[in-house]
Amino acid sequence: MKKVIYLLLIAGLFGSCGGGTTTTGESREAKGGVFYGGVFKMNEVEDFRNLYPLNITEVTSHRIANQVYEGLVKLSQNDLTVQACLAEKWDKNADASQWTFHLRKGVKFHDDPCFSDGKGREVTAKDFVFCFEKLCSSSPENQQFGNTFKDRVVGANEYFQSTLDKKPLAGGVSGIKAVDDYTIQINLLHPFAGFLNILSTPGCWVYPKEALEKYTIDMRVKCVGTGPFQVKSVKEGEAVILERNPNYWNVDEFGNQLPYLDAVKYTFIKEKKSELLEFKRGNLDMIFRLPIEMIPDILGELGSAKEGNVPFEMQVVPAMSTFYYGFQHQSNVFDKKEVRLAFNYAIDREKIVNYTLQGEGVPGSFGIVPPCFKDYDTKALKGYTFDVDKAHKYMATAGYPDGKGFPKLTLQINSGGGDRNIQTAEVIQKMLKENLNIDIEINVMPFAEHLESLETGKALFWRSGWIADYPDPETFLTLLYGKHVPEKLSDRSYLNTVRYKSVRFDSIFSAAMQEVDDKKRFDLYRQADQQMIDDGAIMPIFYDENYRLVQPNVKNFPANAMEYRDMTRVYFEPKQEKAAAKK
Repeated sequence: MKKVIYLLLIAGLFGSCGGGTTTTGESREAKGGVFYGGVFKMNEVEDFRNLYPLNITEVTSHRIANQVYEGLVKLSQNDLTVQACLAEKWDKNADASQWTFHLRKGVKFHDDPCFSDGKGREVTAKDFVFCFEKLCSSSPENQQFGNTFKDRVVGANEYFQSTLDKKPLAGGVSGIKAVDDYTIQINLLHPFAGFLNILSTPGCWVYPKEALEKYTIDMRVKCVGTGPFQVKSVKEGEAVILERNPNYWNVDEFGNQLPYLDAVKYTFIKEKKSELLEFKRGNLDMIFRLPIEMIPDILGELGSAKEGNVPFEMQVVPAMSTFYYGFQHQSNVFDKKEVRLAFNYAIDREKIVNYTLQGEGVPGSFGIVPPCFKDYDTKALKGYTFDVDKAHKYMATAGYPDGKGFPKLTLQINSGGGDRNIQTAEVIQKMLKENLNIDIEINVMPFAEHLESLETGKALFWRSGWIADYPDPETFLTLLYGKHVPEKLSDRSYLNTVRYKSVRFDSIFSAAMQEVDDKKRFDLYRQADQQMIDDGAIMPIFYDENYRLVQPNVKNFPANAMEYRDMTRVYFEPKQEKAAAKK
């Protein structure tokens, strides 16, 4: 019903618009009725932070770099299942503790000056060994070790420690071996059925040694991969243009070389209203999320909506995404469980979703795992309700009856995301004042500074969000794993930014990571989630639903729960072809 309503809304709002295309130049029809050509234009409201695979820590960078780099496997944009990529096939032993990958022959890196002749060379198993050892090396530029090979791959922890001690082990990571030029073998410490999901993440993408040696930290923007697109230009804060890789290895089922598009262009318009206007003008081919402050105005257009002839496609899917507030557990403000629980019971999540977000989301009444995973019984969790009396009791137990003596707090949020970050913060600020007599000041920061502050332990109370790295509850629960917490508060904590530590949570989570039976594994995840809820580890606010508007001539661009984007098979249907088809 919600999807139907929004389709009508969009028809009413845009009924008088032209529904233009951004296709430039002449398109060329290929076998199977697909078309080559065009520049796909999309916008990100946040600037990218870093395009180097080991330092990708936020979604904008991932969406760009995912078109440039590849790994052994990748996810399907249709259903998020694992697909073969640079490995054409693989084998595993009976308990899924040893994996052997067989590489495609003839795959080449992008042409780049880092190579002696400027021409991209063939990818071999040695390239993966090199990249995986970098993944297991201590470096300020490596933020991917903790959620990939740490505590999973044989020898990974030891090699990481040796690099930390400035004495890298001569043999590299003992559990990673190039059997020959096209075969790589990886041994795990424990059976892990979800290992392929891990291999699809940025930390496991491949790049040439030559590029890292030539560009070092400049690989933040100097990208050399094997993907369908390569970087043409980067103007920070303005635009990133990726052009078609003419030597891409993959073809479609009809034998057409991929990709179909000439280029992909990312702009960085910060205001959602301006972004929507650009879409209406035909200057963007899709937009992700509607500006919530305009939803009431869109509702007013329902009366003028005409049946049929919807000029734009509206894509709506439940999201593998959680919007939450973080507490700094290693502070004297949130080190008490009762304070954290009081905050959780003092806010009305239903009201936030229904009125502030205009229904765009699901109240965060459960744990950190969003209710979108099959076989993960979210309803079995005892989550948070809106209960002011309970909130008062917890605050009194913590030593702050009616909020007396509790320090004035700063809620740190990031700019971008439309206005929903600010609007949600203002509503929660009001609720905490009314229900707990707590004064909250809101501090809005640029996204990069926001991440720096919370990762280095400077923030006490902040807005955060997590979109799944791969389709498994573990990608959320790992954010609270105690082993990800560094010894010093000043040391960067990328994953467990709240620095939550629980012996029981860690024990359950560790057992889940070693469980190969999915039903048992998911039950253990749920138990860990419940422990997190009982401890008030974070403050879930809502779970996202993904809304996209897509121009009608865009084809092969399905929505999914991770908003995972793969532009390899996206193409434009020429206007004249569409018109001819209607005759």
